[in-house]
Amino acid sequence: MKYYIIAGEASGDLHGSNLIKGIKNVDLQSDIRCWGGDLMQQAGGTLVKHYKDTAIIGFWEVLKNLGKIGRNLKDCKKDIIAYNPDVVILIDYPGFNFRIAKFAHSKGIRVFYYIAPKIWAWKENRGERLKRYVDRLFIIFPFEIDYFKKRWQIDAIYRGNPLLDSINQYKYINESKEEFCTRTRLNSSDKFIALIAGSRKGEISYLLPRMIDVVRKYPDYKFLLALAPAISTDFYDKIIEEHLSKINLSQQESNEIKDRIIALKNETYSIMKHSDAAIVNSGTASLEVALIKTPQVVCYGASEITYQIAKRLVKGIKYISLANLILDKQIFKELIQHDCTPVTIANEVDRLLHDKEYRENMIKDYDNVREVLGGGGASNAVAEAIIKELKQLV
Repeated sequence: MKYYIIAGEASGDLHGSNLIKGIKNVDLQSDIRCWGGDLMQQAGGTLVKHYKDTAIIGFWEVLKNLGKIGRNLKDCKKDIIAYNPDVVILIDYPGFNFRIAKFAHSKGIRVFYYIAPKIWAWKENRGERLKRYVDRLFIIFPFEIDYFKKRWQIDAIYRGNPLLDSINQYKYINESKEEFCTRTRLNSSDKFIALIAGSRKGEISYLLPRMIDVVRKYPDYKFLLALAPAISTDFYDKIIEEHLSKINLSQQESNEIKDRIIALKNETYSIMKHSDAAIVNSGTASLEVALIKTPQVVCYGASEITYQIAKRLVKGIKYISLANLILDKQIFKELIQHDCTPVTIANEVDRLLHDKEYRENMIKDYDNVREVLGGGGASNAVAEAIIKELKQLV
């Protein structure tokens, strides 16, 4: 069968790549065309457009890029018609994907949504579009089963969380700190703190300067900066240079800070695993850190316009981080917008490094998160469910 899969950011690329692997394991005759990233392409999908050319976050940012979004939508619709797939599979990325869902439905093409938009947090009215335009909904969090059933009468399909597969299959997941340091030419006697600033330029631009200020407070640590796959090293270097020039440090002090920030690409899971603590943007990364069991503090920030709009739209949830939402408790601290300052981040990092009871309780809660999500094998299980449901519809 022919599958057209659309993901619009780094986490979607990760989930999409696992899904492609699963589909190819189950459907040996599968033909897959996709919008996504390097991982989906490496898994065997024919890549049409990279998410680095499509990922836009924030209300103000979307307004500034309406022309680009319109062109991408037009190109995508045209490509779907030319390819004529048996099913369009949408992965999160709701602003774009809901428009594609409506279009594909109007053309009689079956539409599956994998990784449901978080309508239980905001823009709940999108549930009407899920009912109208989506033939099957596949979810990755068990608490969503009741929500979609009770609120929207949608029988969502849950077959586990694919992040467990991603982590378990990571080729260096069982590597020791010494092996990691040898491979990356680091000193194994150094102590590390992870910096995970996000996968999109907007969030990196917001969080990285605050992280740099935290680096100044911990001269005994090296800071491992996880580079986003689709962002150039030059982009990070420019932010670091510009911020250091603003805070009036001597050249020696600036060089010392730069020397302690070690940027690594394609090493995010290793960075998480071998760090004593992690400063993490909200989103998929915070759940990955929890599953890898590193104590963390989550940070979130955006342009003031975006934040003020979002604050008025997000209702009915106590947390923004997936692990906290899964257990419905504050496993780790969330520092949002005006609370996200170098001082508050550093105060929390102090607890993560020095409060033994706090660390131990956090790791116990991480075990509970993993238990709730279930075991591995989600990627194949979801692929089997997708193919089964598609055959029934056909």
